[in-house]
Amino acid sequence: MLTSPSTDRTGPAADPSPPRVLLVEDERKTRDSLQEGLQLEHWSVAAAGSAEEARQIIEMEPAFDLAIFDWMLPGDNGLTLLRDLRTRGFHLPVLMLTARSTLEDRVAGLESGADDYLPKPFALAELVARCRALLRRPVLSTGQFLRCEDLQLDTRTRTARRGAEEIALSPREVEVLEYLLRYQGQIVTREMLERDVWQQSRRFTSLDNVIDVQMMRLRKKVDGERSDKLIQTLRGVGYRLGGEAA
Repeated sequence: MLTSPSTDRTGPAADPSPPRVLLVEDERKTRDSLQEGLQLEHWSVAAAGSAEEARQIIEMEPAFDLAIFDWMLPGDNGLTLLRDLRTRGFHLPVLMLTARSTLEDRVAGLESGADDYLPKPFALAELVARCRALLRRPVLSTGQFLRCEDLQLDTRTRTARRGAEEIALSPREVEVLEYLLRYQGQIVTREMLERDVWQQSRRFTSLDNVIDVQMMRLRKKVDGERSDKLIQTLRGVGYRLGGEAA
């Protein structure tokens, strides 16, 4: 039976053991190169060439800290694998690699539960930086319940509700919502989200599109068709949860 690693991460210093990474890439040369590059960071890497092989690895050893999935795989693709693992309680951060870079593709990746999205071709240094960012999930405060009007987030169980309705959120969406709740009523810029949530202090490529897609998904889940919108987009400035309507 598949089990999920703990999501209570306070940073690399909290665990002296090297991060355990699951890499799923069907192109052998790329897979070997990425595995070697990550191992040079002193990370433990299990590599698979297909979704089926990845499932077998996870059944034998489910306690990974991070996964890197290629979109295009033989048999089930990376999105199908990701959806399957998310429904089975696989909550670790996932970085999706793909040559597809349209807005629709990014939305599909995030909808499937990806935490970040890196288009090909990319530099190994950027991949490592994105991985380090995902491994440094911030714990922004010790308060268990965060509220804004009828919206509530339980930071221990990582579950959200709007009134009596539970909201299904990906791990990244939980982090973004928590950040907005802690800064509710204040303007949150893309730069703040990039620095504090994505933990990307040095830019290799812009995260603006990724952040915008993530916010669009989060607004749809939190506000939907409700007349009382909580998440506001302030054009050219950023976002705000609560406060006066823009």
